[in-house]
Amino acid sequence: MPTADAPPAILATAVVPWTERYEFDEATFRREVQTIARTLTRHIYVFGTAGEGHAVTEKQFDQITKAFWFSAQESGVSPMVGLISLSLPTIIERIERCRALGFRTFQLSLPSWGALNDRELDAFFAETCGRFPDCQFHHYNLLRTKRLLTSVEYRRLAAAHPNFIAVKAGASDPAIVADLLTVSARLRFYFTELGYVIARRTHEVGFLISLASINPTRAKAFVAGDDARRAADLVELKALLATLMELSAGRFHMDSAYDKMLFRVADPKFPLRLLPPYISATEEDFARFLAAIPAGWRLDSSSTPGLA
Repeated sequence: MPTADAPPAILATAVVPWTERYEFDEATFRREVQTIARTLTRHIYVFGTAGEGHAVTEKQFDQITKAFWFSAQESGVSPMVGLISLSLPTIIERIERCRALGFRTFQLSLPSWGALNDRELDAFFAETCGRFPDCQFHHYNLLRTKRLLTSVEYRRLAAAHPNFIAVKAGASDPAIVADLLTVSARLRFYFTELGYVIARRTHEVGFLISLASINPTRAKAFVAGDDARRAADLVELKALLATLMELSAGRFHMDSAYDKMLFRVADPKFPLRLLPPYISATEEDFARFLAAIPAGWRLDSSSTPGLA
């Protein structure tokens, strides 16, 4: 399991494949975990915003976390489970069931029916981090939860809970990134591509991989390279992001729709469908996305020799 002394450089999501009858496709899922572990990183989570953790039933949650636990053992993965619910008791019960399987690392998202005030925020962390001192917790700081935390809240929460160890963020505003990094002596921060390029100029931070996952070799070079290389890579990744936004405009909007297209680059048989009522990308969308991938980011590219 990753520790504060040896944190993972890259965190990746495993998205959930569904059959045409919207049943969990366990064989495809386990193949996905193996592929990510073999080619990209052994630090993998399920049920982040990309993993439809907001949409599954309790039966599906248990079925998928059980498959993930055994897949993680087979592939030498350090696994993390995301917890998304409007109900704090449901989150607590999910942690208890996952602990019984063997999980000890979890990703928290704030309940999103209404933005938590400070007292509610402290209570939420007390009933998760405080209730389970033998577990480690990451917080996913995203606007879908209606409240973005700043260094002020993180400093207070980190002081109260030693097992609160990391923050995931999609921030790309330099001022927001700089503010969060003032707590970096205590918390590990993971940023997606845009924020990662900014943060790496001054700090050793983790990479919450998104677009770059289409080519594991290039993604690892992105992490290992210097600031100039990352800035150049980001120009191409921004262009690809623009294509995704154009494809999805007015239609699909869930993170899982994007991330299933990203993984499908490596596994052409991976299904794109999302659990209803959410709309997924179509075969035509994926074909247009595939055609828009810059030459150097295609899986058959030899633009990064020696970095396999």
